[in-house]
Amino acid sequence: MLSSIKAFFDEKLAKPPSPDKQIASETQLACAALFIEVMKADHELDDREKSELVSLLQSSLHIQEEDIQELTRLAQEGADQATSLYEFTRLINDEYSYSQKLQLVQDMWRIAFSDEQIDMYEEHLIRKVSDLIYVSHTDFIKAKIIARES
Repeated sequence: MLSSIKAFFDEKLAKPPSPDKQIASETQLACAALFIEVMKADHELDDREKSELVSLLQSSLHIQEEDIQELTRLAQEGADQATSLYEFTRLINDEYSYSQKLQLVQDMWRIAFSDEQIDMYEEHLIRKVSDLIYVSHTDFIKAKIIARES
């Protein structure tokens, strides 16, 4: 799994990256993996969740449409192989500002709400990620309300 991710980054993110080949950063891949973790948390993959994932990859992470399938595959592999959320949240803590972290939490809530029901495992996962990326409980609740109303 790590070799396929490394090959992906070597091919698409080689230094110096050419603008036409760069499709995602390691942090974007970590965010995509967290989105997939939310989708899997309730043990039911819903088409509405998949659709919301694609929408978020395009709108929030600015991934090109032709690269979404490959990024989703790599994020799925990363999520399947991960032993903890730390692998993803460390990258986010290193790279993201507080407002970007809030947007990530809100996006995770959008995926959870996309099937019109919140499972306790989805909420637990989002709460855990929020804690690991140092988002306050107040902002965690605000992000949930904003996502529910959108």
